[in-house]
Amino acid sequence: MSFNSKKQLSFGDLYEQAKDWAQNDKPQFLEMLDQYLDLSEFISASFYNTYYKYFGRDRTYRLESMLSAFILQKILGIPTLVLLVNIFALSSDLRKFCGFNSVPDISQFSRFKTNFEDHLEELFYHLVDITDPICRKIDPLLSDLFIYDTTGFEPYVTENNPKYINNIIRKLKNIYKNDSNVDNVYGFAYNSMPSYAQADNQIKQLYINGHFCYVYKAGIVTNGLGIIRHISFLDNEFKENHPEVPVDKKTDSPDEDKSIGDSTSLKPVLEDYFNLHNEHQYSTFIGDSAFDSYQTYPFLINDFGFDKAVIPLNSRNTKSDLPQPEYNENGWPLCPYDSSLTMKPTGWSREKNRSPRFKFVCPKINHIGGKRNCYCENPCTDSSYGRVVYTYPNQDLRTYPGIIRDTDDWINLYKKRGVVEQTINYFKDAMVTGNLKTQNLKSVKSDVFLAGITQLLTLILADKINKPENIRSLRPLIA
Repeated sequence: MSFNSKKQLSFGDLYEQAKDWAQNDKPQFLEMLDQYLDLSEFISASFYNTYYKYFGRDRTYRLESMLSAFILQKILGIPTLVLLVNIFALSSDLRKFCGFNSVPDISQFSRFKTNFEDHLEELFYHLVDITDPICRKIDPLLSDLFIYDTTGFEPYVTENNPKYINNIIRKLKNIYKNDSNVDNVYGFAYNSMPSYAQADNQIKQLYINGHFCYVYKAGIVTNGLGIIRHISFLDNEFKENHPEVPVDKKTDSPDEDKSIGDSTSLKPVLEDYFNLHNEHQYSTFIGDSAFDSYQTYPFLINDFGFDKAVIPLNSRNTKSDLPQPEYNENGWPLCPYDSSLTMKPTGWSREKNRSPRFKFVCPKINHIGGKRNCYCENPCTDSSYGRVVYTYPNQDLRTYPGIIRDTDDWINLYKKRGVVEQTINYFKDAMVTGNLKTQNLKSVKSDVFLAGITQLLTLILADKINKPENIRSLRPLIA
């Protein structure tokens, strides 16, 4: 299963493979996993203690056996627990590899994910530390890139059924069919959709990859190799740990909703990452234009020690259609059409959830009836009250974020951002976390952390057999 492939194995494919496994003595890839990977090396004592804690009877299945089963599920892209159980029933080799004398039932697999989600998260973080020197040995430059993006994992809720939004659109079309002034039924439909799913108010409505969906939102960090470095669900627990994070508000623009969430999540995610891995260092941060704000660059460069912040300018932060002013030696903006005129300062603007900024207005204004009026003969804006320009304390860091924008170096670095999207797609498609058949947040988290654990174990295996070109997928290793 190649890293870039989006093809998901069908039931027929999996059934045929399971028959092949059952007919062979011991498949090659199981021998390889058995020879080079010992899960007990990575499992913490606290995970063992919790799992084997006395519950009135002994555990039927070893901890390593349960983890092996879930890792095989991710490697093989088995989408449901029902299919996983059926494949184990067909293949004695898979049962033997996992150490199963009998096949666990679906409820046992399901309870494992719910009961031990926090330990799976801990195991994932431990593997991140173990794999950091491996990544830096393989490619020091790409391993020095910290690439962040957000995504959403869709649970099994009514609102994610396409019929849900289609019913809203159809009803609105019937209501407004005779109203010639209504030309954006889809916009009305968006505004009428609830902000969260009825099943759980943590399942937020977002606009992801060109469609509306209800998701558990998460922040994902990879390095330039596409190796997962951090997974952070932006749920109630995250907000409790970071009370300074503003609650997202729904606006008229779905893209704007997404950008607000991305930008505000960045600093707390960075804090969590470096608290967990305080010896890790990165020279370059890479993110999309959703992270472009005057607040972002100072904490990236000054607080977290990045040398460069490769973030495209966001057009919503710049009125590019207007002529841009120059500045005098004191930092005052000048009239775009007459540099001999300085704009008038009017004081600080300190809006909630926005960077502090100082406001300047057109030098050719007067006040009539308490209203500002522009009397310029050659105005640079259509606004009747004249041009407004803001200056920011961190304006220079946004302009010069440790690298000159649009140079070949900047462009080549930003191209590396695509690997985080590839990793997210790999998790969702190849490792089947994109359409989970559950509403339970702990179960969803466990599935995503298991996908991360599987990728990191793949990296460890590729390193042990000296095949670094196969660090992101086991399928080439078993071809």
